[in-house]
Amino acid sequence: MIILTVRTDKPEAEIGLFSDSQQLGYETWEAHRQLAETIHSKIDSLLKDHGKSPHDIQGVITFQGPGSFTGLRIGLSVTNALSYALQVPHVGGQGENWIKDGTAELATATGPSVVLPEYGAPVHITTPKK
Repeated sequence: MIILTVRTDKPEAEIGLFSDSQQLGYETWEAHRQLAETIHSKIDSLLKDHGKSPHDIQGVITFQGPGSFTGLRIGLSVTNALSYALQVPHVGGQGENWIKDGTAELATATGPSVVLPEYGAPVHITTPKK
Protein backbone atom coordinates (compact mmCIF):
# COMPACT_ATOMS: atom_id res chain seq x y z
CA MET A 1 0.00 0.00 0.00
CA ILE A 2 1.42 3.41 -1.01
CA ILE A 3 0.71 5.98 1.70
CA LEU A 4 1.20 9.75 1.56
CA THR A 5 1.77 11.54 4.88
CA VAL A 6 1.41 15.29 5.37
CA ARG A 7 2.24 17.48 8.38
CA THR A 8 1.62 21.24 8.21
CA ASP A 9 1.14 22.34 11.82
CA LYS A 10 4.33 24.42 12.06
CA PRO A 11 6.51 26.58 9.77
CA GLU A 12 8.45 23.50 8.61
CA ALA A 13 6.10 21.36 6.53
CA GLU A 14 6.69 17.62 6.12
CA ILE A 15 5.55 15.11 3.53
CA GLY A 16 6.36 11.44 3.34
CA LEU A 17 5.83 8.50 1.03
CA PHE A 18 5.60 5.01 2.47
CA SER A 19 5.11 1.55 1.03
CA ASP A 20 3.28 -0.31 3.77
CA SER A 21 5.42 0.68 6.77
CA GLN A 22 8.70 1.23 4.88
CA GLN A 23 9.67 4.85 4.18
CA LEU A 24 10.34 5.53 0.49
CA GLY A 25 10.97 9.25 0.88
CA TYR A 26 10.47 12.11 3.30
CA GLU A 27 10.92 15.82 2.82
CA THR A 28 10.87 18.75 5.22
CA TRP A 29 10.96 22.33 3.98
CA GLU A 30 10.58 25.81 5.41
CA ALA A 31 7.08 26.48 4.07
CA HIS A 32 5.89 29.09 6.55
CA ARG A 33 3.81 31.64 4.58
CA GLN A 34 4.39 29.89 1.25
CA LEU A 35 2.72 26.60 2.25
CA ALA A 36 -0.28 27.04 -0.06
CA GLU A 37 2.09 27.89 -2.93
CA THR A 38 4.53 25.00 -2.36
CA ILE A 39 2.65 21.99 -1.02
CA HIS A 40 1.29 20.75 -4.36
CA SER A 41 4.64 20.92 -6.14
CA LYS A 42 6.41 19.25 -3.19
CA ILE A 43 3.94 16.34 -3.23
CA ASP A 44 4.28 16.04 -7.01
CA SER A 45 8.11 16.05 -6.79
CA LEU A 46 8.16 13.45 -4.02
CA LEU A 47 5.95 11.14 -6.06
CA LYS A 48 7.96 11.62 -9.26
CA ASP A 49 11.28 11.09 -7.44
CA HIS A 50 10.05 7.61 -6.51
CA GLY A 51 8.46 6.72 -9.85
CA LYS A 52 4.92 7.24 -8.58
CA SER A 53 1.94 9.30 -9.65
CA PRO A 54 -1.00 10.53 -7.57
CA HIS A 55 -3.01 7.53 -8.80
CA ASP A 56 -0.57 5.20 -7.02
CA ILE A 57 -1.57 6.63 -3.63
CA GLN A 58 -3.75 4.15 -1.73
CA GLY A 59 -4.09 6.01 1.56
CA VAL A 60 -3.42 9.40 3.15
CA ILE A 61 -2.41 10.23 6.72
CA THR A 62 -2.51 13.85 7.88
CA PHE A 63 -1.27 15.32 11.14
CA GLN A 64 -4.42 16.95 12.48
CA GLY A 65 -3.00 19.03 15.30
CA PRO A 66 -2.72 20.76 17.56
CA GLY A 67 -0.86 23.48 15.72
CA SER A 68 -1.06 26.49 13.45
CA PHE A 69 -4.63 27.38 12.43
CA THR A 70 -3.68 28.30 8.87
CA GLY A 71 -1.14 25.52 8.43
CA LEU A 72 -3.57 22.82 9.55
CA ARG A 73 -6.35 24.31 7.44
CA ILE A 74 -4.19 24.28 4.29
CA GLY A 75 -2.77 20.80 4.87
CA LEU A 76 -6.13 19.25 5.64
CA SER A 77 -7.82 20.98 2.71
CA VAL A 78 -5.21 19.51 0.36
CA THR A 79 -5.35 15.99 1.82
CA ASN A 80 -9.16 15.92 2.14
CA ALA A 81 -9.44 16.93 -1.52
CA LEU A 82 -6.79 14.42 -2.59
CA SER A 83 -8.51 11.60 -0.72
CA TYR A 84 -11.85 12.49 -2.30
CA ALA A 85 -10.45 12.87 -5.83
CA LEU A 86 -8.57 9.56 -5.67
CA GLN A 87 -11.32 7.80 -3.67
CA VAL A 88 -8.79 6.51 -1.11
CA PRO A 89 -8.96 6.28 2.69
CA HIS A 90 -7.80 9.30 4.70
CA VAL A 91 -7.08 9.33 8.43
CA GLY A 92 -5.77 11.92 10.85
CA GLY A 93 -3.21 11.46 13.57
CA GLN A 94 -1.84 13.29 16.58
CA GLY A 95 1.17 13.01 18.85
CA GLU A 96 4.62 11.57 18.24
CA ASN A 97 3.34 8.33 16.67
CA TRP A 98 0.91 9.93 14.24
CA ILE A 99 2.29 8.04 11.23
CA LYS A 100 2.42 4.66 12.98
CA ASP A 101 -1.06 5.11 14.46
CA GLY A 102 -2.41 6.38 11.14
CA THR A 103 -0.97 3.38 9.28
CA ALA A 104 -2.73 1.03 11.69
CA GLU A 105 -5.99 2.95 11.26
CA LEU A 106 -5.70 2.88 7.46
CA ALA A 107 -5.67 -0.93 7.58
CA THR A 108 -9.37 -0.89 8.46
CA ALA A 109 -10.45 2.34 6.76
CA THR A 110 -12.59 2.23 3.66
CA GLY A 111 -13.12 4.99 1.13
CA PRO A 112 -12.44 8.69 1.47
CA SER A 113 -13.30 10.53 4.65
CA VAL A 114 -12.99 14.11 5.86
CA VAL A 115 -10.40 14.70 8.59
CA LEU A 116 -10.99 17.78 10.75
CA PRO A 117 -8.25 19.80 12.46
CA GLU A 118 -7.60 19.73 16.20
CA TYR A 119 -6.33 23.19 17.13
CA GLY A 120 -5.71 22.45 20.79
CA ALA A 121 -7.87 25.39 21.91
CA PRO A 122 -11.03 27.13 20.77
CA VAL A 123 -10.57 29.15 17.61
CA HIS A 124 -10.81 32.89 18.28
CA ILE A 125 -12.72 34.68 15.55
CA THR A 126 -13.23 38.41 15.82
CA THR A 127 -16.58 39.92 15.07
CA PRO A 128 -16.81 42.14 11.97
CA LYS A 129 -16.57 45.88 12.70
CA LYS A 130 -19.33 46.76 10.24
